[in-house]
Amino acid sequence: MTPPPDNGPNKRDRREEAREKARVAREAAAKKKRRNRVFAQGGLVVGVLAVATVVVLIIVNATGPGAPGPKNMASDGILLQGNASTGAVTAVQTAALKGGEAPKATDQKAMTKTVNITAYVDFQCPYCNQFETTNATQINEWLKKGAVTYEIHPLAILDASSLGNKYSTRSANAAACVANYEPDKFLDVVAEFYKNQPPEQSNGLGDDKLVSMVKTAGATNASIPKCITDKTFEKWVGDATQRALTQKLPNSSVAKLTGTPTVLVNGKQYGGSLTDAAAFASFVTSQATAK
Repeated sequence: MTPPPDNGPNKRDRREEAREKARVAREAAAKKKRRNRVFAQGGLVVGVLAVATVVVLIIVNATGPGAPGPKNMASDGILLQGNASTGAVTAVQTAALKGGEAPKATDQKAMTKTVNITAYVDFQCPYCNQFETTNATQINEWLKKGAVTYEIHPLAILDASSLGNKYSTRSANAAACVANYEPDKFLDVVAEFYKNQPPEQSNGLGDDKLVSMVKTAGATNASIPKCITDKTFEKWVGDATQRALTQKLPNSSVAKLTGTPTVLVNGKQYGGSLTDAAAFASFVTSQATAK
């Protein structure tokens, strides 16, 4: 007997085949979904690692080794003293701070024969200018007689007041260049800086003008102009400023700098008029007798 012809799968077989295809499709879709999730998570991890790397680099750059400082400013300031016999005013010489080396505070306890004046200043600061122009003559006279020492810390906290010119930083760097190469001219340079101080919220003065002022003040060492234009001690200026703003001021009870000028006399902060020389002289005398 001849078998009947093959008419293909019956209804039941077709239903089972459809179910199997649906199952395979569901498994494939589930695998794809899991794979995409893994890739997405992997991308997130890579992104997080990249951000973490950037943050670490920023922190490292912000807290990296400090910059070398100028000679004769191991305390972050320059210490000036006078000779009563000759009337000469000279800077106390110290070695330059190495990169990352902490400043060495002046040992005022050993300086018992003088009244010791310390000033934290910004050459863009108009109040610093007031204090300087009011008291410069009598401070110089005290120095020449050997009655006082005068330690000046040039800082940069008013860069925003020179419309991007960063005059505070550049003038402090210029002062550091003078301290490094011709320290005995430091007071003359300070006087010249204040004489030509640019107004706040102006464009400040350029490096060429700083070089010119330094020369006019008598600091003619051939290495100073390049030191100014190269901004050799710019990073050190920033480090010294940050230290003053965040750490206790040496030889005093002042927790940190909160403004300029900050003037200390034998460790006591002067809070009187910046434009009254007699008031400052009285304060200095009072601290001399308190020793």
